[in-house]
Amino acid sequence: MTKNKSITDYLKILINGILMGTANKIPGISGGLVAIAIGFYEELIFSLKRFDKTALKFLLNAEFKDFFKHINGKFLFLILSGIVISYFSTSKILEVLLNNFEIYVWSLFFGLVIGTIFHLRSIIELKNFKNICFILIGTSIGIFLSLADPAQENDNLYFVFICGIISVSGMILPGLSGSFLLMLLGNYVLLLVDSVNALYDSINEIISGDFSNLYTDDRINYIKVLSVFTLGSITGLISLSKILGFLLSKFNQLCNSIIFGFIIGSLGVIWPWKSTLSVENEYKIVRYLPEINYETFYAILFIFIGISIVVYLSSYEKK
Repeated sequence: MTKNKSITDYLKILINGILMGTANKIPGISGGLVAIAIGFYEELIFSLKRFDKTALKFLLNAEFKDFFKHINGKFLFLILSGIVISYFSTSKILEVLLNNFEIYVWSLFFGLVIGTIFHLRSIIELKNFKNICFILIGTSIGIFLSLADPAQENDNLYFVFICGIISVSGMILPGLSGSFLLMLLGNYVLLLVDSVNALYDSINEIISGDFSNLYTDDRINYIKVLSVFTLGSITGLISLSKILGFLLSKFNQLCNSIIFGFIIGSLGVIWPWKSTLSVENEYKIVRYLPEINYETFYAILFIFIGISIVVYLSSYEKK
């Protein structure tokens, strides 16, 4: 599907990967939704589905050229390269923003998730009784997770591998944010900010010839965590493309309905106005209503900006 492409076309694919990767790191925006809006979603799914018996046969026979051609390798390489580039750049930006403008960042995220709800609402038949039942099931699960004690950050490598599989779902399933799921699992900052920044710092230090921080326990642990997370993401990218493709083709409305309800019920997880309290060495999240001041005004403005972004992407997708 990438025959007769020019250098400009390949550059566009790389930029598409950067946009998709950036979207997948922001809670509330689905990388898959961005892929649809820009226009390369079908080619992405087609390429991922090419990891089949024929591809395995080429690999086992060391026929790498045929393998690369079979899986639409140029396209996948450029998309994945763009995603990697975006992960480094977005992580540094998010770190600065979360440290200096935390409430505004969470407000934007909150608006993005609300925008996702508007998007899903437009593609679900609410008059269908089965859809209503699945929405209620999804909402119940989301509310349970919101009211339960939030998941604590967990760097267990088996759990990190599972997080990788789950997080990549946002690239395959339009409307579902992988980053939002990582928030529910408690590992958003660890996997998409701290670990990526640790690798970025390590590369910079190697280039500059400074090896003083490379072998610290924290740095080594972050690199291990990021490696396992990446492996889980690749595993999920290949396997979920087939599973989700089947589910969406057979049970499209039911899948979207349960996701729709789940996101509604989980809104409390990213409510912008919250604080963390330490009670007997356990952390508790306390949510509260904001005071009426300039900070609240700007936070609400960011919520509307987030909603507008997703609504615009959704309308662009329909066009």
